[in-house]
Amino acid sequence: MADRRIIDPINDKFGSKTMRPYFQKMPILGKEMNAGQMKSAEANLKQIRDVEDQLKAEADKVKQAGLPEEKINARGQMTVWQRLRYLVDPGTWCPLHSLYNPEDNTEGTTNVVDGLGKIGGHWAVIIGFDNKVLAGAWLPGQSENILRVTNLAKRLNVPLVWLVHCSGVKLPEQEKFYANRRGGGATFFRHAELNQAGVPILAAIHGTNPAGGGYQAISPTVLFAHKDCNIAVGGGGILSGMSPKGFFDIEGAETLIQAAKQYKTKPPGSVDIHYDGTGFFRYVYDEETDVLDGVKAYMQAMPAYDPRFFRVDAPKAPLFPADDIYRLVPFNQKQIYDFDQVLARIVDGSEHLEFRPDYGPEVYTGLVKIDGFLVGVIGNRQGWLGEDYPEYADYPGIGGKLYRQGLIKMNEFVTLCGRDRVPIVWFQDTSGIDVGDIAEKAELLGLGQSLIYSIQSTDVPQLLVVLRKGTAAAHYVMGGPTANRHNALTLGVATTEIYVMHGETAAAASFSRRLVKEKDAGKPLQPIIDKMNRMAQEYHDNSRPLYCACKGFVDEVVKMNKIRRYLAAFAGCAYQNPKSICPHHQMLTPRVIRG
Repeated sequence: MADRRIIDPINDKFGSKTMRPYFQKMPILGKEMNAGQMKSAEANLKQIRDVEDQLKAEADKVKQAGLPEEKINARGQMTVWQRLRYLVDPGTWCPLHSLYNPEDNTEGTTNVVDGLGKIGGHWAVIIGFDNKVLAGAWLPGQSENILRVTNLAKRLNVPLVWLVHCSGVKLPEQEKFYANRRGGGATFFRHAELNQAGVPILAAIHGTNPAGGGYQAISPTVLFAHKDCNIAVGGGGILSGMSPKGFFDIEGAETLIQAAKQYKTKPPGSVDIHYDGTGFFRYVYDEETDVLDGVKAYMQAMPAYDPRFFRVDAPKAPLFPADDIYRLVPFNQKQIYDFDQVLARIVDGSEHLEFRPDYGPEVYTGLVKIDGFLVGVIGNRQGWLGEDYPEYADYPGIGGKLYRQGLIKMNEFVTLCGRDRVPIVWFQDTSGIDVGDIAEKAELLGLGQSLIYSIQSTDVPQLLVVLRKGTAAAHYVMGGPTANRHNALTLGVATTEIYVMHGETAAAASFSRRLVKEKDAGKPLQPIIDKMNRMAQEYHDNSRPLYCACKGFVDEVVKMNKIRRYLAAFAGCAYQNPKSICPHHQMLTPRVIRG
């Protein structure tokens, strides 16, 4: 007789054992690397880690931007980094947008720090102004950064926690970000949208916050204030210059000096006004750490399911070490590898349930577990696909490219995951969708758009890891960030490349006709060849991981051995407070897999 021990649901740490025949002891994926494989891949490991070291050095520069920590502390204030270390549960911080600087600000940053982390045991999206840089001012690119963060909180349906310490607009560059549809003020409307959607915003308010900083502080749901903070429509500098003559002179300068001294002593919108007077501040604290403790206490009370409600198994480490990924994924983009071996280093117990393994061999689709939670995975496979594939063509198929069966399989799997409320993780290493009249007759254009439609129909959170190439329309249709209603995050790694096509392909497409004309005219070809080589080099330079991070093609470049950590954070957020539920015993996907 089967073991049917009675389990106390209150003390059952890992939760439901529903659907045990499906979700526990799934088939094993992958195998151990042998000594020869390990040794032969040492150079590959070094190339990847060299890139990771470069990225870390750039991220360290961002952390060191602005005034030194000691100077901020001497003012009686903590830096944003110190506040984060105090606020976030140890071991849960997953930074995002560390290198995001789309406008190439001289400060090297958009001046906000953000990421996923647990506070009081519950996941949140966390963001704060870097008060070491211009006292937390608005900078170019910052509004787009904040838009990504608010989108993330909305998609994952988890609280947004703000560390507000914002001096307002960097006035000499206001034209770059103050106005427009996605300008600085869009944040306040997005906060209203989050509140209307039931996504709470908690704000820990420190320092002086005039103008944009004032609205940044007033627009969240609950305000936790330090005794020395202020929030106001306008700061002292604005008030002292409210009656301009149309020019400046000595008399006006003296007037400004007196007004500035007055408002420096006591800026508008202090605790006296907004706690005792308006009552905007719900809590006021004497110490900075007490403000953060107040946020922690509220986070403990946030709506959140206990993880056991959704876990299908106890969390397990993969059977194989994550460091193997440095040896499995070739730094050389022209070399092939086994995606299944990579996945085995990421998922719980290296276990999976593969969906339609004998159909659409260029893509992997299947159910896996991350930290005990069920997740759908889709990834490009590499290498030769067999003599008779794709079935509609007289040429051989090769992994990385998408064909008819693969597109149909992804459509089916995405639709099933949406039906079963299972979040999806995509792994891209794609050279695009098959092209030519044969491919058009096979309906690949329509099937690609069908996949976009299927993704939009799921209404489940999705995450993309660009493992190597994100190219052409395939980068869009395989859960790319352009699908931003459901794409919560896009991660890159040291081998990431993102471009519309390979640089050499782009150069050939751009200059082939020009070469013909020059040849027919008897002119030298070398000037055109030089332009082609320059274009190919620009494509290379503008698709590297650092460039992708700076421009926002990815939300973070993570170390190979940290991919699982980010996926665990994503799964934890996705299952913390989902808007809808499919009971495990009513899921269809595992039953379709079994047949």
